[in-house]
Amino acid sequence: MKSFLDEDFLLQTDTAKKLYHGHAEDMPIFDYHCHLPVQEIAENKKFENLTQIWLQGDHYKWRAMRADGIDEKFITGEADDYEKFEAWAAAVPKTLRNPLYHWTHLELKRYFEIEGRLLNSDTAKEIYTTCTAMLQTDAFSTQSILQKMNVKVVCTTDDPVDSLEYHLQLKSDQSFPVVVLPAFRPDKAMAVESPAAFNDWVDQLEAAANLAIGTYSSFLEALRQRHDFFHSVGCRLSDHGIERPYTRKYTEAEIRRIFEKVRNGEALRESEIERFKAAMLIELAIMDAEKGWTQQFHLGALRNTNSRAMQQLGPDTGYDTIGDFEIARPLAEFLDRLETQAKLAKTILYNINPRDNALIAAMIGNFQDGRVPGKIQFGSGWWYNDQKDGMEKQINALSNMGLLARFVGMLTDSRSFLSYPRHEYFRRVLCNLFGTDVENGELPDDIELIGNMVKDICYNNAVNYFGIDIPESE
Repeated sequence: MKSFLDEDFLLQTDTAKKLYHGHAEDMPIFDYHCHLPVQEIAENKKFENLTQIWLQGDHYKWRAMRADGIDEKFITGEADDYEKFEAWAAAVPKTLRNPLYHWTHLELKRYFEIEGRLLNSDTAKEIYTTCTAMLQTDAFSTQSILQKMNVKVVCTTDDPVDSLEYHLQLKSDQSFPVVVLPAFRPDKAMAVESPAAFNDWVDQLEAAANLAIGTYSSFLEALRQRHDFFHSVGCRLSDHGIERPYTRKYTEAEIRRIFEKVRNGEALRESEIERFKAAMLIELAIMDAEKGWTQQFHLGALRNTNSRAMQQLGPDTGYDTIGDFEIARPLAEFLDRLETQAKLAKTILYNINPRDNALIAAMIGNFQDGRVPGKIQFGSGWWYNDQKDGMEKQINALSNMGLLARFVGMLTDSRSFLSYPRHEYFRRVLCNLFGTDVENGELPDDIELIGNMVKDICYNNAVNYFGIDIPESE
């Protein structure tokens, strides 16, 4: 019997072990999509205790705690930090066979060298005290953590109205070797279903761009100005969190009228909302193509499903779920319209519903252009799919219908500085799949051939695909 979480965790064959330990384990990390707060990186923050770095903002843990019958007081409520950690520790044994059980103990092991002790009610106090003491040292500042985990690039997620002051601060800091860049997330530029919230955001855009916005053309000009600014700071990626691609036909005159209507605070009909979103997706995609950026689309999340929780806690608190929207036809129409105009940027497509794996894997092959290797990417297992089963299904779908060799690999998509072992988790899953195929005689027993492909998927492909300059290590 293998020991839990030993050095060969998830590696079921000798070939898998060779591939992981010889080729994947020491590769750097290119985290091209995450939600880390850049201010905490720029200020090289130290966290007061384990709860603050590990539980705050972690929807995965919050959902598990609620499912275990833990009162909201101990999740997002007024309980003190140790009480919240104690509640989480009591829930951990209930997460057996949930990836949280793996991630929890992998993170304790990699960051705090805690192994041979499982987190539960009996060990909570000792583990909390040990880890909290370590967090007070310089080795556990945010910048030190990123370097400890061999992270070379971090791309955060940033609203177009953001000043990027902390990105600029990091850009001028020659002592910190990790490249930290913004990614352009213009979801609020499309959110005309709520005129009041949309207009509040447009007012912020006016201030950021120093441009009065009274017409649709001035709205686009302000967005272009912010797009230019982001580019000047090093941004090379955009990101969109949308239910589905919007492709309703429209004329420019219609969009001008719709903008004027919503700018006056008037509610829009569903058809008008659809037209405006369709127009904005195209305009933003063209901006990306003209600058050589990569556009990312996170498709299919059904958000804020619990209205009571939304009212009490707000968005992004663990009440989003898997949607079942139509994807194929509108996605093909959207990509085709851009391709027809020769304005299709490098694109990464992520699906939250695993039923769409084969759909996305097939779709990307329709728009490869023979000039940019892997131009259209099937993004790594996202959100409800970023665990062993989800990763395997995503890798298998891509392998069957595309070129796994060109895959740009894993990302964290996390708000936590303790999430980087997810890259290790992914790499172990990847190497185990290859190793199993070799030992079944389905792939050649050529460790150099497959090992180099593993290295590419872990890191090298992302470096080549995104074209972001990375300083040479000393």
